[in-house]
Amino acid sequence: MILLFYIAGAVAIISTVAVILQTNIVHALIYLILSLLAVAVCFYVLGAPFAAVLEAIVYAGAIMVLFLFVIMMLNMGQHSIDQERSWMGPKIWIVPSILASVLLAQLLTVITQYNHELALTTVDVMEVSALLFGPYVLAVELASILLLAGLVAAYHLAKK
Repeated sequence: MILLFYIAGAVAIISTVAVILQTNIVHALIYLILSLLAVAVCFYVLGAPFAAVLEAIVYAGAIMVLFLFVIMMLNMGQHSIDQERSWMGPKIWIVPSILASVLLAQLLTVITQYNHELALTTVDVMEVSALLFGPYVLAVELASILLLAGLVAAYHLAKK
């Protein structure tokens, strides 16, 4: 199981990097779906099958299909591809590289200091739903409004 976790983690990291480096937006979206499915496998291996199913159905299924339809509806063309290639210059990568190295250093520090075996517990549907529709209902609704506002803003910004 640990080997499966590491393989899924590596697939998630590689496909996420591919999302960033792709200039074709549809190919980037397919890599993002692959990354989300790999994260779902990580959730399953860690003992959260409900979170894994939600990740696969909600994010990799419904939301990514919605993004794909919006991208196909906008039909950006060659101009947007040329603009994205101009954004990939070496000067653009300096700040994200520094931030990523800080996060990597923090991750390595935590991994080396925490030598205990992870206690795997399963979380059932009732516990998750009681939390989502109980004390965290405002956060869930605010996240859904934020996603909807981002989708509407992306449509209006990209409209010719």
